[in-house]
Amino acid sequence: MQLGLVGLGKMGFNMRERLRRAGHQIIGYDRNQDVSDSSSLADMVKQLDAPRAVWIMVPSGDPTRATVHELADLLDKGDLVIDGGNSRFTDDKANAAFLAEREIGYLDCGVSGGVWGLEVGYGLMVGGPAELVERAMPLFDALRPEGPREEGFAHAGEVGAGHFAKMVHNGIEYGLMQAYAEGYELLTAVDEVTDVHAVLKAWTKGTVVRSWLLDLLVRALEQDPGLSKISGYTDDSGEGRWTVNEAIDHAVPVPVISAALFARFASRQEDSPTMKAVAALRNQFGGHAVHAVGPSSPPSG
Repeated sequence: MQLGLVGLGKMGFNMRERLRRAGHQIIGYDRNQDVSDSSSLADMVKQLDAPRAVWIMVPSGDPTRATVHELADLLDKGDLVIDGGNSRFTDDKANAAFLAEREIGYLDCGVSGGVWGLEVGYGLMVGGPAELVERAMPLFDALRPEGPREEGFAHAGEVGAGHFAKMVHNGIEYGLMQAYAEGYELLTAVDEVTDVHAVLKAWTKGTVVRSWLLDLLVRALEQDPGLSKISGYTDDSGEGRWTVNEAIDHAVPVPVISAALFARFASRQEDSPTMKAVAALRNQFGGHAVHAVGPSSPPSG
């Protein structure tokens, strides 16, 4: 197939390469002209033959929305837009409706695989009409991992379903990462365990907790034993928040995902107002000692 690919960052750049390796003709556009195949969105569209397909890989929210609206003025009836970024599923319905007024098709595609996807493939979750999914299937087949299609690709449902599935996927990812991280800290807290890395590596084969995320933790410790080169400050992309919000709206209990999200918030506080209040309360009702702020104070965390 021929495809216009908008956004050649960490994900988009490698996706372009994987698609090209599969024999597809990819015309990429990025504001960074060092990696771009075209000078503008208009130039990219001009290089495509009708009916066109354009895949968007830009940040969610306003950047994606602006790209969709600009493409709407450049594309024609019968063309197809695929949003493969981390958009919120509610944005998909608005984007699809806007493009439908121009008779331009729309699919949303949750993409998982990170920087490793170039070699091992990307997990894909797609929302939208079946006929459009089938039209884009050569692209999906090139991007997904080798093996049976259903082990790496899902037509999750109607417009929005792909990004909703990816949102839940990322929420689960939060919980898994938090569990591994807490286990790692507990292993390092005792004198009896003298080789934490060896324990974690032993878990990567045969155990019920083996996973790719565990493999990556082992790899991180091999590169930086003790993780001394990085801060504990942890960002969130927004999808964990969206997952918790949807769980609240649908009365679905997600205590693990919620706790993992809140742990990320806590990581950004050098001195927690919450824990100050807890210390003050313990002192008030029980006379428990509090630590004064100053050079002799114990390190926060």
